[in-house]
Amino acid sequence: MAQGKQLEDLEVWQAAEALVVEIHRLTREGTLAKDYGVSDQLQRAATEVMAEIAGGYEQGGRQLADGLHRAKGAVGKVRSLLHVAKDLGHIPEQRRAELLEHLANIARQLGGFIRYLEKGPAPSAAPPDQRPNRPPEPRGAVASGPGPGPAPRGYRA
Repeated sequence: MAQGKQLEDLEVWQAAEALVVEIHRLTREGTLAKDYGVSDQLQRAATEVMAEIAGGYEQGGRQLADGLHRAKGAVGKVRSLLHVAKDLGHIPEQRRAELLEHLANIARQLGGFIRYLEKGPAPSAAPPDQRPNRPPEPRGAVASGPGPGPAPRGYRA
């Protein structure tokens, strides 16, 4: 977490919030509105994506990555439930495809954020003229210097 950053500033959280709104609107339409089991599960799974990002962010540290992993799992739940809704004739293929693309975008953002937190940016992230000119640290040594660098585009955590 960067100083002064709010949860609401995270692009991945904003995308998850938009997903919740889209899913709630979807579940109020047509025959899906009458299939309480599927519509309820869709709403809960979409909300879980957003809530797990928030929970991890507020806890910070290792719990942030854990929350992002759980959010990514919830993305899979929503994807599966959209297939069920389509197979049951509740939503047209085009609408499902749009939502699946939105979910794929969220999954990519979560995956990138998780990689950033767990490994830091790749050494080639800085232009060659801005890379530190130091010999590699011996095995098991703690690296000195600044932290892992800036967050990947869109994460600003």
